[in-house]
Amino acid sequence: MILYPAIDLKDGACVRLMHGRFDQATLYDPDPAARLAAFAAEGAAWVHVVDLDGAEAGRALQHGLIGELAASGAVHIQSGGGVRSEGDVERLLEAGVDRVVVGSLAVTKSDEVLAWLDRFGAERLTLALDVKYEDGVPVPALKGWTQSAGVDLWGVLDRYPSGVLTHVLMTDVGRDGALTGSNLDLLGQARARRPELKIQASGGVATLDDLTAARDLGCDGAIVGRAIYEGRFTVAEALAAVAS
Repeated sequence: MILYPAIDLKDGACVRLMHGRFDQATLYDPDPAARLAAFAAEGAAWVHVVDLDGAEAGRALQHGLIGELAASGAVHIQSGGGVRSEGDVERLLEAGVDRVVVGSLAVTKSDEVLAWLDRFGAERLTLALDVKYEDGVPVPALKGWTQSAGVDLWGVLDRYPSGVLTHVLMTDVGRDGALTGSNLDLLGQARARRPELKIQASGGVATLDDLTAARDLGCDGAIVGRAIYEGRFTVAEALAAVAS
């Protein structure tokens, strides 16, 4: 399983949000480049970078900084936030990002995203399906997690046939940044419904056991943020746990 330490960018610094709320951001590191280098030094092969300002504004705002991080060549970078057009995808890839994360548009403009998958290839895009529960049903949250998609998660996935899509990042927004553990039920349902997908677990990772549980479910990757920033475990410890 691939470990993706997270760098969430707000005003050029590394922060973490609570439950995806932009008014509940905690500053962890003012120097994203130093943080990226530290992750690489501990053995991380990939880092997950999010333009939170772009996600909130609905347009790319920190792609210049993300390009600088990618230019370091220290790790592979998966990045998104504020991706609203084919041009945004193209610019991130040209800047050196290895895989672009597409969130809201994967739900609201699936036909366009299907065309991007065809043009850029399934290995260059990750769909971020971030869900909130409505009457017990997982429903994607849009535009920085501020709006409901009005259609359940499984209906959205059905728009992307087997063989077209490879990478999906799945977040339970209610657990994001809360250190309450991964939503294994959600991940297990997704694995059962679409076993061919490479699913990245996100939201709530607090312990090494959370990582190994996601691995044992068959998840291909896991996004880890606050648990690393607050010293619950190191990148090196996490890599050793998922490899064992």
